[in-house]
Amino acid sequence: MDTVLSTPNNIKICEVTCDSFCIAWDMTPEDTARATHFFIDLSRKEGRDPNRFKHRDVPTKLVAKAVPLPMAVRGHWFLSPRTEYCVAVQTAVRQADGEYLVSEWSQVVEFCTGDYAMDHLKQLLGKAEVSAGRLLRFSVFYRNQHPDYFHNVRTECGGLMQPALKDNSGSHGSPINSKLKGVFLSCNTEFDTGLPPNDSPYGPLRFHIPAGNLLNNNTNLYFADFYCMYTAYHYVVLVLTPAGSEGDLFCSSSLPLLDRTANPFLTRIPPQRQGEEPLFCHASDVILEVLYTEPIHLEQGTVAEISGHHQMSQTTANAKKDPSCKVCNISVGR
Repeated sequence: MDTVLSTPNNIKICEVTCDSFCIAWDMTPEDTARATHFFIDLSRKEGRDPNRFKHRDVPTKLVAKAVPLPMAVRGHWFLSPRTEYCVAVQTAVRQADGEYLVSEWSQVVEFCTGDYAMDHLKQLLGKAEVSAGRLLRFSVFYRNQHPDYFHNVRTECGGLMQPALKDNSGSHGSPINSKLKGVFLSCNTEFDTGLPPNDSPYGPLRFHIPAGNLLNNNTNLYFADFYCMYTAYHYVVLVLTPAGSEGDLFCSSSLPLLDRTANPFLTRIPPQRQGEEPLFCHASDVILEVLYTEPIHLEQGTVAEISGHHQMSQTTANAKKDPSCKVCNISVGR
């Protein structure tokens, strides 16, 4: 009768990305020499069921031929970025009759997948570029809020709109979610007027600031996300940050840098002749969300009431990306 395999122990997870990880564990030399297969059971932490593991002699979700450890796990599941998982392993010996002699399950180990890497963001950027449309001129960035917001800025913050932590809306794997602070601004205009729309989901008061105050030779522009919320229209998130600032240092290692003068989303064309002003343009077929990483003083612009309506139900705060959209999803997760 074959000797029972020892239970795998000291499970180690390493080299975690948004859609892969490596796993290793300790085995006796005898088991290392005998093992022909590894069984791996993986599930999201929030769906954890203490009785989910199958009977010890039934193969589980992944059956892999034994390889030197650590073993890379990728492509077997559609792993999602920034998601907590539970994993356990068995070792097994395939016998002459096709049945498996298996060990007991190891202890359950938890780990969390990472953000989109630069390569993944460049894939997302490529999809966004296809959807951007033609460029339209604009002259101001703007931000809509309720009167209480601007009252608090004036009375409690010395007139400064302070950066706030980016929420978890959009792609789950965007590196800026819950990590980068900024002030969200818009720049989209109406086709017929060339002006910002009269309506807003964010509030009846609008702060305007000349585009050149924020988008200039001293700022860098980064691509951060491309998503939709079960709608026909799509959002592109850009980060605008002063060169050399803390926000710029974060973005330079995490996000694709865009050329301010030549990209499909947001551009500043320098004056061609003396006395001319720079030309600012925005993409026409996507909704731009621009995150500026530094405080903005109200004295740099003006605050006025909009003439249209506002409905808070239309905001994108913590909105979840449509995982089925073929336009804005990439293969590594949502």
